Amino acid sequence: MHLIGHQAPDFTAAAILSDGSIKDDFNLHQQTSGRYAVLFFYPLDFTFVCPSELLAFNHRVSAFTDRNTDIISVSIDSHFTHLAWRNTPVDKGGVGQLNYPMVADPSHRIVNSYGVQAASG
Repeated sequence: MHLIGHQAPDFTAAAILSDGSIKDDFNLHQQTSGRYAVLFFYPLDFTFVCPSELLAFNHRVSAFTDRNTDIISVSIDSHFTHLAWRNTPVDKGGVGQLNYPMVADPSHRIVNSYGVQAASG
């Protein structure tokens, strides 16, 4: 699905916010109203490859913010798993305190609506 330059499909889901709080009704369009967004998907928390990408985005949050752009991540893990990964230091296999939301999609509703669900599930 090619969405660059187009409005992204809306969704509401639980998320861990940049301050570490849980928001049960995080809404994409409300969150990004009047701003651009980089919405990226990754398979699972506590994996070996994903942390490098999440941390790279985190190191560049201010550069995106300066360009009126929000960063938002989505995976099929629950918001509780996101919180545990976020609360785990990087040197212990976590991602630490990310400065952007981590959206939970355990039902796979969001990944399916964006067409990014892997064939293997």
